[in-house]
Amino acid sequence: MNVTTPSPSDVLLLAPELVLVLWACVILVADLWMSPSSSRQQLLPWTLLGVAAAMAASFGLLGRNTTGFFGMLVVDNFAVFFKLLFLLAAFLVLLASETFTERVGEYTAEFYGLLLLCTTGLMLMASTNELMSIYLSLEVSSLTLAFLASWAKRELRSSEAGLKFFVLSAVSSSILLFGMALFYGITGSTNLQAIGQILTTSATPAALLAMSMVIAGLGFKIAAVPFQMWTPDVYEGAPTPITAFLSVASKAAGFAVVMRIFGIALAGGAIEAAWVQLFVVLSILTMTVGNLAALLQTNLKRMLAYSSIAHVGYMLMGLAAGSTFGLSSVLFYLLVYAFTNIGAFAVIIVMSRYVEGEELERYSGLARRAPALAAILAVCLLSLAGLPPLAGFFSKLYLFWAAAEQELYLPVIAGVINSAVSLYYYARVIRQMYVAESTLDGPIEIGWVPAVSLTAATLGVLAIGLFSGPFIDAAIGAASSAAR
Repeated sequence: MNVTTPSPSDVLLLAPELVLVLWACVILVADLWMSPSSSRQQLLPWTLLGVAAAMAASFGLLGRNTTGFFGMLVVDNFAVFFKLLFLLAAFLVLLASETFTERVGEYTAEFYGLLLLCTTGLMLMASTNELMSIYLSLEVSSLTLAFLASWAKRELRSSEAGLKFFVLSAVSSSILLFGMALFYGITGSTNLQAIGQILTTSATPAALLAMSMVIAGLGFKIAAVPFQMWTPDVYEGAPTPITAFLSVASKAAGFAVVMRIFGIALAGGAIEAAWVQLFVVLSILTMTVGNLAALLQTNLKRMLAYSSIAHVGYMLMGLAAGSTFGLSSVLFYLLVYAFTNIGAFAVIIVMSRYVEGEELERYSGLARRAPALAAILAVCLLSLAGLPPLAGFFSKLYLFWAAAEQELYLPVIAGVINSAVSLYYYARVIRQMYVAESTLDGPIEIGWVPAVSLTAATLGVLAIGLFSGPFIDAAIGAASSAAR
């Protein structure tokens, strides 16, 4: 019996993921010989070094357009774009979490190790070219995220957040797996290209059912309506660094898988026409429900949770466009969203040392106590609202332009109206910081490590807004490499 084994070159294609897995193991083992105080001080630099090494390995894969492990793994600029995006999010979140881990002081090594393993799963999701590999990668990331959401086990709301995420994730995964099984039954293959070659000539009721189940399963991952019910409770209850990572990296991984499956396996013919119309409806519903619910929130984390749902609606518009232009607009939007959202959550992480909870009233008069923090949060919120010259304005403009080019005028109009609505609840936070009287006295100190994360996120929002050309070109190159 002949057994085929992967070649050494295939293993090299997994270099970024292998670096993270090995580094996570080293951190967990090293913690056994460290005291709790030295563990908190020394493990963060080593964790950041591991993320930087994985970034270097990812940059080494730029320009490659190849497959490995018998076609299951694909390495192209699309995959590398997402790898770097996940690693960037992990790097910024780790920097911002220094205040949090110092305050909580428990299970620091486990926190860092699980975050690296979760990032590995997300990176694999963007690099897979086969349904079962996608499912296994998704489970790796989902399980680690569930553990991370309940990491602060002494807090009831953290345990509740982890349990809710775990149960609903299991339900959505079963739906996704059933849809994948249907695709296999229809086509006899789990390879995306092979599925696409068969389904372009046939859009049977079974294929449409399988497509709907895949959308439902992945709709949970990206928090699209009506699969968003978990988002506010999990965002509010999970430790804030995990909420920041979940809102950016996990969402981006879901979009990477959606673009792979629908851009390759379900592209062309009647089946593409069906999912385009479905994405248009989901886009309008998601952005509207997210923004209207955010208007009613008095908790900043819950408000940002509903805001993230609304932003999913905007990005679904780019997916509905279906063109390389549309896909690149989603990639660019995800990059901008990463800097903006992590910047906003980094402010909440710093504030958690000085205030209990995340109610808006806790941020009253913040501009007088910590002008830098207030300015950073204001910049991030205005970028989320889409005001020029910040990066959020150009990402929305590019997205609306891509949709209008495909004559998707209804979601574009809905997007413009919803952007105007969102400005109200973002402005309410800014008013609370700059106009309302402070409820607490004394200055707020920002450690130099979180300050690096805050500065990097703010500079990213400003730089991408002022010099968007190179970033848009990178998004176009990544989208083009993923084209069927």
